[in-house]
Amino acid sequence: MILFCGAALAEEPAKEFFTITVVDEQTGRGVPLVELRTVSEIRHYTDSNGVVAFNEPGLMNRDVFFNVKSHGYTFPKDGFGSEGIAIAIKPGGAQTLKIKRVNIAERLYRITGEGIYRDTILLGKTAPIRQPLLNAQVSGQDSVQRVEYHGKYFWFYGDTNKPGYPLGHFGTSGAVSEKPAAGGLDPDKGIDLTYFTDANGFSKPMCAWNEPGLKWIDRVAVVRDEAGAERMVARYTRLKTMNEVYDRGLIGFDDKEETFKPLLKVTHDDEHATALTFLYKANAQEYIGFATPYANVRVKADYRSFTDPNSYEYFTCLAPGSTYDKVAPQLDRGADGKLIWAWKPKTSPINYKRQKELLDSGKIKQTEAWYKLTDIETGKPINAANGSIQYNAFRNRWVMIFGQLMGTSMLGEIWISEADTPEGPWEKARKIVTHDQYSFYNVNHHLQFDQDGGRVIYFEGTYTHTFSGNPSPTPRYDYNQIMYRLDLADPRLKINAEPK
Repeated sequence: MILFCGAALAEEPAKEFFTITVVDEQTGRGVPLVELRTVSEIRHYTDSNGVVAFNEPGLMNRDVFFNVKSHGYTFPKDGFGSEGIAIAIKPGGAQTLKIKRVNIAERLYRITGEGIYRDTILLGKTAPIRQPLLNAQVSGQDSVQRVEYHGKYFWFYGDTNKPGYPLGHFGTSGAVSEKPAAGGLDPDKGIDLTYFTDANGFSKPMCAWNEPGLKWIDRVAVVRDEAGAERMVARYTRLKTMNEVYDRGLIGFDDKEETFKPLLKVTHDDEHATALTFLYKANAQEYIGFATPYANVRVKADYRSFTDPNSYEYFTCLAPGSTYDKVAPQLDRGADGKLIWAWKPKTSPINYKRQKELLDSGKIKQTEAWYKLTDIETGKPINAANGSIQYNAFRNRWVMIFGQLMGTSMLGEIWISEADTPEGPWEKARKIVTHDQYSFYNVNHHLQFDQDGGRVIYFEGTYTHTFSGNPSPTPRYDYNQIMYRLDLADPRLKINAEPK
């Protein structure tokens, strides 16, 4: 229906607009999220085709100067140092601008929210997705979890906004899409999401049990039960506020009701609720690992183990069976005094924060640290924020795509690192995306979208001003998901020595 409405606009409105298309000078592809700002501070942002439909009554049939700006891209400066260009604006006219990409990764399109292809439709052109203007009344969505289940891709997003009121729902949204081999779009073009909706057509909560609080899910995985049937499971965190947790537990997906149902509460789990899952084998055993972004929790990849809290193992330097104590930690040292980092059951994991506490208190030495990521360019340490870990066939290594807590902006940079095992150690990293005074967090590398033997990978993240200190949210894009593509053959991505 939306595409029909767009087609109905095709003839007359298009004649009223001047079309500005911004393309990547390296690839020729339209670049989304480019700001075109006039001298009088009118701001337009290119849609997911890299297009702006311009029709400002006082500025038609005259030269108009546009400042051109985009995260991780640059535009040539004029003689006065302004990054912009004067364009002769006439109804029905068009001009293409080339912008230089500084980011190593390429911005492709927005996945969620309102007006993804707004300007494309205004110009009477066809969008690659079925719902280019508004899908299930979703105007904004937080971080993504995605798995393959029953032959489809299932997508789960956090807190969800709607056009009709400032508050939407806080019970996790869900959607499905077809695999490219089964009629779905190539990830180069977009994602056709079909949401689970309520009676009013709005995205419905996936965690709808009658208890108060925000319900976030992570660790979404597909495992098989003892009968060999697929089961989709996850962890939930129910919060009173952003920093106050009611409880945590495990949930299972009910195929008939198309919602998650609680399985059991977990009392010992205090890991932040953003972990993404990945599969791997160790000693002939298949595991599900959880990336935060580091892999310090794992469990055998079957339903019984996933739903048994005692089956989980933790990557740690604590003595087996001990609980983390900041003041008097029980460290696991061999007869030679060497600190032992290993997978251990019923033992507190050691993450970056806890390692720093052990270092600061002198309990362990810097040479004993496991988490030691540094910027390959400057050698400065990196405090990695949440991301994902996946094995990459092209690099013959494990690849971690992750954010940085502080950098050019709070949670605004995305980095890549490589290691020989999923637990690391991860040592060198290179920045692949920058967002200036804007956050882009909880990035998820979609392994099933890898192309050319893993040479080309795709990842998405949440674009929001919330933590950045930026007082001006980007219209339509803010608090939504954006897809990037990365070519691992890029010579700038030689991070470590060749794989072992």
